[in-house]
Amino acid sequence: MAKPVVAIVGRPNVGKSTLFNRIVGAGNMVAIVEDKPGVTRDRLYRDAEWLGREFTLVDTGGVEFKNVTDQIAQGIHLQAQLAIDEAEVILFVVDAREGLTSIDTEVAKVLRKSKTPVILVANKVEDFSSNYDVFDFYKLGLDEPIMISAAHGKNIGDLLDRVIALLPAVSADDEYDEDVIKIAVIGRPNVGKSSIVNAVLGEQRVIVSNIAGTTRDAIDTYFEQGEAKYLLIDTAGMRKKGKIDEPTERYSVIRSLRAVDRCEVVLMIIDASEGVTEQDKKIAGYAHEAGKGIVIVVNKWDLIEKDDKTMLRFTEDIRDELGFMQYAPAIYVSALTKQRIPKLLELVNFVAQQHAMRISTSTLNELIQESVSLNPPPSDKGKRLKILYATQISVKPPTFIIFVNDPELMHFSYQRYLENQLRSSFGFEGTPIRIMIRKRDED
Repeated sequence: MAKPVVAIVGRPNVGKSTLFNRIVGAGNMVAIVEDKPGVTRDRLYRDAEWLGREFTLVDTGGVEFKNVTDQIAQGIHLQAQLAIDEAEVILFVVDAREGLTSIDTEVAKVLRKSKTPVILVANKVEDFSSNYDVFDFYKLGLDEPIMISAAHGKNIGDLLDRVIALLPAVSADDEYDEDVIKIAVIGRPNVGKSSIVNAVLGEQRVIVSNIAGTTRDAIDTYFEQGEAKYLLIDTAGMRKKGKIDEPTERYSVIRSLRAVDRCEVVLMIIDASEGVTEQDKKIAGYAHEAGKGIVIVVNKWDLIEKDDKTMLRFTEDIRDELGFMQYAPAIYVSALTKQRIPKLLELVNFVAQQHAMRISTSTLNELIQESVSLNPPPSDKGKRLKILYATQISVKPPTFIIFVNDPELMHFSYQRYLENQLRSSFGFEGTPIRIMIRKRDED
């Protein structure tokens, strides 16, 4: 299910990033499911939860602005417009200590023109008994401001209560059978996502329906090939004319993550002529952290001058740049010439099977015991880690719990060793693996 987007906008130095960090770090509202070296961390967006309701929080302060006459004014204006385009709820942050400014007024003019709900947030209220000039903000025409202190965590709960009340009602994205493989086609603008989708659907398949998806600017296409059933979630239409610039390029990650939330397997499209970019890392990083099956699709391969080692060198570059996704298979295609396009669905089927693989408890523990015998766990200050037993608790992605005598003794490198043993024995190609370490008496 695609999570609704909540965007934070406002001029510089009003505390947008502080509020962002406060919300995603409060209680159990943890978005990152792994803390491993090499996993990309883009502070632009993070998943959050409040009272059981999940949403994606976006800090528009992460947008970079270049080559504009009035950098601040035009930049903030663009932030507001992007938030309107992408978000279900907007948090407009102002500085209660500094009071109303002309830039605040300009942003409010843009926000009032939209139908997107806006919450006016007066930040930096350190003492709620003091006489802050928040009444001046009523001039913005955005209802009563809610006073908070992001730095000290004051009134954040009340703010989130208001956010949750404004989010759209929860509904199922679709009613397709469990045997339907949901595929999200994601990537930066102009890498050939539309061409890939058209090439896949043009390979003599039975297209049943085209449905406007809950992902904005996306089309869901249900189709069948033989006995296999697929739902293709295409984000290729996300680029809007007149807004082709660097900040909008960065926002492609937001539109992609909506599709990622709803899928089982991701086709991560990379432009062969440009290689892996920082934007690619951000988009791929979200799919990895969301635990989706992933296929790296290098498009426009027909434009590359090749020798007998070109593909090998390109693959090494991909592994180097996307170090957190060593498990993901890469395929080199050309949507224009249809090179290797027929193999795409074969690879999707394989990754979907790996993503849903379940290992019996007895087989799993045999492997763990053998791995421990070959490479015993290290000791710390004379105390040695003891691995008692393991079990798989879920699939999509495969998730394991390993029970030990003391979780503090489990070093990251040894956990990575166990993951590598799992992969070498069972495959799990194209899917991340989650391993949780628990003490024996923990649930």
